[in-house]
Amino acid sequence: MKTALTIAGSDCSGGAGIQADLKTMLANGVYGMSAITALTAQNTTGVAAIMNVTPEFLGQQLDCIFTDIFPDAVKIGMVSDKDLIRMIAQKLRQYQPKHVVVDPVMVATSGARLIADDAVEVLQQELFPLATVLTPNIPEAEVLLGENIASKEGMEKAAEEIGRQYGCGVLCKGGHSINDANDLLYQDGKVTWFAGKRINNPNTHGTGCTLSSAIAANLAKGCELAEAVRLAKEYISGALAAMLDLGKGSGPMNHGYMLK
Repeated sequence: MKTALTIAGSDCSGGAGIQADLKTMLANGVYGMSAITALTAQNTTGVAAIMNVTPEFLGQQLDCIFTDIFPDAVKIGMVSDKDLIRMIAQKLRQYQPKHVVVDPVMVATSGARLIADDAVEVLQQELFPLATVLTPNIPEAEVLLGENIASKEGMEKAAEEIGRQYGCGVLCKGGHSINDANDLLYQDGKVTWFAGKRINNPNTHGTGCTLSSAIAANLAKGCELAEAVRLAKEYISGALAAMLDLGKGSGPMNHGYMLK
């Protein structure tokens, strides 16, 4: 069985973070493992508290995973502390996994910044050059690019510039009202659009985590990047279309919608 590792924060309400990642990995046919960067107290209405682990403990988790069940792919989610980012980069350089999916979680759906400027700088310097693919949404791509993105052409320019800068693939996610739910993959000088249908479901908690984990799962199974993205989009569309409705806020998707 192929294996995948998520390095991310915990969501005690189960809709995002490592809980969403592990559900997604199982649903996509790989064995999931996790290294926890932070504990959060949160639910569908918001985040109440965050408690980061120490860099040393994160390093110990990663050593235990890589020296025993080596992951075929790694997904990295929200890491808000620069010392934790440095530890992840150090361990990736040490163990050199084949596939690394980085979801650069920097801007909340509400538009609020989730990560300090100095941590963004470390992400860019230390982690992005180790990535197979980055999966920014449009607000995050705007932070990386330093300018606004307001069109399909703007998405293409942003993905290409970010990809050339860090030497990796870039999936620019168009779910933030530009070009409907279409996503753009830049890889090795080539641009590929993935058409998506906008599903009228207000419960979208954890969509970014889920998409990046599904991409990692498909890379772990041996898919090429474009095929991994296509399959991941199919999966997330199914999870949204199942219309799960839990909680008082923006609720989670049904990660196991295909299980009867």
